[in-house]
Amino acid sequence: MHRYRTHNCHEPRAEHVGQTVRLSGWIHRRRDHGQLVFLDLRDHFGITQCVVDIEDETFKAVEKVRVESVVTITGRVVRRDDETINPRLPTGEVELRIDSFEVQSSAEVLPLQVNAEEDAGEETRLRYRFLDLRRERLHNNIVLRSNVISSIRRRMVERGFTEFQTPILTASSPEGARDFLVPSRLHPGKFYALPQAPQQFKQLVMMSGFDRYFQIAPCFRDEDSRADRSPGEFYQLDLEMSFVEQEDVFTEIEPVLSGVFEEFTDWEVPHPFPRIPFAEAMLKYGSDKPDLRNPLEICDVSDVFEGSDFGIFAKTVASGGVVRAVPGPKCGSRAICDRLNSWAQGEGAPGMGYIILGDGGGRGPIASRISDEALATLKQRTGMDDGDAIFFAAGKEGEAARLAGQARIKLGNDLDICEKGIYRFCWIVDFPMYELDEATGKIEFSHNPFSMPQGGLEALETMDPLDILAYQYDIVCNGVELSSGAIRNHLPEVMLKAFEIAGYGADEVEARFSGMLNAFRYGAPPHGGFAPGIDRIVMLIADEPNIREVILFPMNQRAEDLMMGAPSEVRPDQLRELSIRPAPAPKPAEK
Repeated sequence: MHRYRTHNCHEPRAEHVGQTVRLSGWIHRRRDHGQLVFLDLRDHFGITQCVVDIEDETFKAVEKVRVESVVTITGRVVRRDDETINPRLPTGEVELRIDSFEVQSSAEVLPLQVNAEEDAGEETRLRYRFLDLRRERLHNNIVLRSNVISSIRRRMVERGFTEFQTPILTASSPEGARDFLVPSRLHPGKFYALPQAPQQFKQLVMMSGFDRYFQIAPCFRDEDSRADRSPGEFYQLDLEMSFVEQEDVFTEIEPVLSGVFEEFTDWEVPHPFPRIPFAEAMLKYGSDKPDLRNPLEICDVSDVFEGSDFGIFAKTVASGGVVRAVPGPKCGSRAICDRLNSWAQGEGAPGMGYIILGDGGGRGPIASRISDEALATLKQRTGMDDGDAIFFAAGKEGEAARLAGQARIKLGNDLDICEKGIYRFCWIVDFPMYELDEATGKIEFSHNPFSMPQGGLEALETMDPLDILAYQYDIVCNGVELSSGAIRNHLPEVMLKAFEIAGYGADEVEARFSGMLNAFRYGAPPHGGFAPGIDRIVMLIADEPNIREVILFPMNQRAEDLMMGAPSEVRPDQLRELSIRPAPAPKPAEK
């Protein structure tokens, strides 16, 4: 008989009754009934109930062992009495009568409960992550993550993609977040950067003549934590394809994503996914990450208030602002409207105007200052009628869109009108190539700087930069952005001009992206790709609100690994070896 186990804790069944088996695992629960002690023994695979009688020589050892101690139990499989069968366990028809009992490792008093889902607090959970991971829900999430990655790999290979690994130590690149820098011992004063994404390398793979590349790529960004973003590092399905247009990328990846979601859930994944231009998404949903399970759609009503007697909105439109209307089905009461107005003020807005519809007309300050024709137009555009309400967000276009989008989400949740039991994917396309930094007045890249502008070099040379669109796209699921991607800029003259508009001189571009520019000059195929986040995919499939629940060893919100004590100070001799001298701590500001 094997020293530790002949079966795992998921295996004992009725057909094993009478057999002697050996199991090893953690003591999940212990129940002392005086003459009998019951143990639930847990391993990676499941749980088996074990029992010992007070007359047995192992009774005293079993009676005093703590939960989460690791033990090996040898005993005979017996059938449970009918009234004690546990239908919730695959092993629930049987139990193990303990003949021998060996403690492999004793557990101290636990800082958190493994056999219960009580919240021990984030700090305790992360400091003792190895205990937290023994919990069933979290344990299953991590197994799910592994299975999802295996499924993605299989599907990508089946579609003709080849997996490569790109470098981890590389040069700094303007990907939109802060780099993690690694000092070079051999080159004092110089630094490597951990890749924010394998962007340049995967394009260079296409320059190298490989047709379809992918990898489950680690990415490193020194940015703040959010519920759907882990600080420090994350993983993405990175892919690139040669000789493709935008629709070719969509056609190849939609079956992979929809297949993975359908494999690991019972939920339907309708496809093909809708293609929504960025401008339309910002108008209809107030966001470039729309949750399409919400049936509410925002509409622009600026023209209705242009020159109207409702002075606040009329002045907003006259000064270049907009007015957006959010439908409020069954919200036709003063109490509901006042609550939404108070909510908007809590979000930092002046408030939300509203019209309450009833008896064929409208009530409220706005309704009393617009014509019957204007009210009829508002009802027609929003689809609202008696018993409903219409809410308004006014201001600069971006501010109005943001408030209207947040109100749309709140109303959808409050009214419980969002679809359930379904994944709604969409592609957001036609992103602006550039945007204006209002603080500095400078033109900046709005998305990926390596994207091909629609219209190519001619557009860059002849159009207002803020009117240029790019072959850039995001994929969104249930309001969560899974990925950004693009058809790449593969022509040196177009790339140099694109960066020039954003304020980068040719010498700087040549210095920072010499590897890729040189490759472009020796024959570059048209190519494109994208990179959906593995962590976010698993988070959606597991129906977890926080991304840390699907990551094996995540950092906390301050980018600290409490379990391993990182980041940590290093010895002075290590710094000297790297030619680094610690900078003095900044002095506190004078009051």
